[in-house]
Amino acid sequence: MAPHRHSVAIGRAFFWAGIASILAVVLALVLQHGFGMKPCPWCTVQRLLYIVTGVLLLVASRLLMVPQPRRGASVGLAVFALLCSGAGLAAALHQQFVAAAQDSCDLTLADRILMTLRLDSAMPWLFRANASCADANLPLFGVPFALWSATAFTFLLIVCLLGSMRLMRRR
Repeated sequence: MAPHRHSVAIGRAFFWAGIASILAVVLALVLQHGFGMKPCPWCTVQRLLYIVTGVLLLVASRLLMVPQPRRGASVGLAVFALLCSGAGLAAALHQQFVAAAQDSCDLTLADRILMTLRLDSAMPWLFRANASCADANLPLFGVPFALWSATAFTFLLIVCLLGSMRLMRRR
């Protein structure tokens, strides 16, 4: 039995949003390691949220693109991805409008999250923050990096919201 066409369409949307989420982290790593753009603690928390959101959406996509789509599980994953996207949007906006205006962002919530999860020591190439929030929020094509991130998280949030709403309506 072929997967329902509606589920496949939402699965594709989740797939491409998941890929976009992972590519946001790849872009950040290229800018960091290739062009010397050092991340701040809020940048690295956003990386974590992009990765979690991307993985959740890719798994939800896979569950929808099978002969017997698992809509309930996909809705749950999409809602969790929506919460991660919302947290990412909040982190990006906090970085732009609060943390970037401060001289230092040491021992903020972002630092505590990273220290608790020990991500900076487990994967320093990905999660070590070695810049202040003001230094890390450089413009890319004239727009501060945090606002680019806020835009990307908004896109992910919308895909998660619309996809989960459409899946719940079709039950």
